Amino acid sequence: MNTLRNLFILVLMSLFAHLAWAQIPAQSSEDKAKQIWQLLDYMAVDYGGAVADGKVTNADEYAEMQEFSQVAERQLAELPEKPERKALLERAAALKSMVADKAAPADVAAQARKLAQALLSSYPVPTAPEKAPALQHGAALYQAQCASCHGAEGRGDGPLAAKLDPAPIAFTDRERARERSLFSLYQTISRGVEGTSMPAFASLSDEDRWALAFFASTLAYQDKEREAGAKLWKADPSLQTAIPTLNELTQVSEAELANSLPAEKAAAVLAHLRSHPDALHQAAGGSGASVASVALAKKRLQDSLAALESSNRSEATRLALSAYLDGFEPVEPALAVKNRELLAAIEKNMGAYRAAVGAGDAEKARSTNAQLQSQLDEVQAVLNAANDDPSGIFLGALAILLREGIEALLVVVAMIAFLKKADRRDMLPVVHAGWTAALAAGGLTWFAATYLVEISGASRELTEGFSAIFAALVLLCVGIWMHGKSAAGRWQAYIRDKLSSAMTRQSKFMLFLLAFITVYREVFETVLFYAAMWSEGNGGYLLAGFVSGVLILAAVTWIMLRTSSRLPIGKFFAVSSALVALLSFVLIGKGVAALQEAGVLDINPIAGPSIDVLGIYPTLQSVLAQLAVVLVILASVVINARSQKAQQQAT
Repeated sequence: MNTLRNLFILVLMSLFAHLAWAQIPAQSSEDKAKQIWQLLDYMAVDYGGAVADGKVTNADEYAEMQEFSQVAERQLAELPEKPERKALLERAAALKSMVADKAAPADVAAQARKLAQALLSSYPVPTAPEKAPALQHGAALYQAQCASCHGAEGRGDGPLAAKLDPAPIAFTDRERARERSLFSLYQTISRGVEGTSMPAFASLSDEDRWALAFFASTLAYQDKEREAGAKLWKADPSLQTAIPTLNELTQVSEAELANSLPAEKAAAVLAHLRSHPDALHQAAGGSGASVASVALAKKRLQDSLAALESSNRSEATRLALSAYLDGFEPVEPALAVKNRELLAAIEKNMGAYRAAVGAGDAEKARSTNAQLQSQLDEVQAVLNAANDDPSGIFLGALAILLREGIEALLVVVAMIAFLKKADRRDMLPVVHAGWTAALAAGGLTWFAATYLVEISGASRELTEGFSAIFAALVLLCVGIWMHGKSAAGRWQAYIRDKLSSAMTRQSKFMLFLLAFITVYREVFETVLFYAAMWSEGNGGYLLAGFVSGVLILAAVTWIMLRTSSRLPIGKFFAVSSALVALLSFVLIGKGVAALQEAGVLDINPIAGPSIDVLGIYPTLQSVLAQLAVVLVILASVVINARSQKAQQQAT
């Protein structure tokens, strides 16, 4: 028992260490990728000042463009080896040739931006702040740090401007502003510009630099454009599909957005969103606000399909995973209340799509993507219904609590009943400490998810997946042990040999850990569901469903404890071992499914039903994991039966 327990702990520690180690290469190349991106962005914006109509108009600027194209190519070759690096180097060589041939500025800008976008896809770096910056704070920073050179209104006419060579840029210059993204401003503020008087402001916090970048980006726009953008943003839901999140807002320039929107509309929308980035979060809250999240899922799926058709399978996989974790999963709680069948269908198709991408099956991916686009349109219609049904909110809150609570309740009650049967009531405080600590941690999780940070879909799935697998493995061992003690003679011998002595610290820790992890896993899920549903504006009905669920769970607990106390010891262990074995079967299936959704495990769909209550999902990985549990259970039954028979014969 102790050997298996230690083995499970080592396995989990190894998994977490592997995940942490996997991040190290990306972090080591992040700074270089940012620098290359900045070079490419600078070329896209400034090349037009060096060449016009195939002729050099500024020799110094043109020499700089040649140098930057060569440096970008060289630094790309120094990035860590990846399958996509070869294509990046080919694009860099093409860009260098275009500069050498004095190609049209529009063509060079397009090539530089495509290369920059492909670079971030292959070597991802953070491209947006964690939350919407405060523009007032950015304005104060601008006056303190930038106005002396760039001018109080951003016209490049500050008191020190006349002494600087080259002169500081004017943020009010619309032609340059059209080509500039928020991320490019952030990069310039963070790293400075070599060969100019623009220093790096690395001493400022990341939050300060983003606030400064957002404020500086607003100086090119007029109030009338901001007002027009605010009206368009409210009146046209399709705009939320074009710019669903801060990540898209920080990366898109006005010129790029004008490729998909009329130029005036693109300028107005960016004028509004850069001045009021919180509008994206307002769009993401409430019932109508799931539009932005669903729109992000649709966009990520389309981008993923485009990447797959361009033979960039790794990028297609990343975008497919983002479509689920960042786009669809945030609306799952609300959709679960209103249309659970649609939720199940989309989850199944999301898995099928990722499997098609992993296999490189573009035809299957296209057909599945088409189904998902249609289903996500239906999700938007469901979530944007005029009024929520109060009874639906009440029943949804009740069902979520009962569904999540029953699993944890079964484990904790079995532990309590076992300790009482063993006459070890002195160990009950350890179990009670475990589940009460889990409830307290759940409260902290709710506070953090509501007021401090946004818990990502990947974090949620990893937490659920690893905790479910850990609980399943421990419960499997407990179930095997209980089955072995189901014979009265064996139980009496165990009492005499083991339980007469005090439990070790390790035993106490395992009791506490099992109670904590089992309960926290369900509390974590419930908290995130309730937090999302609460934004629907139905707090009273949600609270009523929660209270009703607590009362029902309390009644079920009382009945289970009363029933277990009256069972003969043999039947108690037989029933308990069967129940614990069933729970391990369910949890291993749910744990594998959660890790698949987080992208840790592959997905290979197979024909079969999806039964959530039993943790059965139609994928090869989850079925094999549950089959392994069944085989272990059957093997333990056979071994115990032979052992009992041998013992009887010896007696």
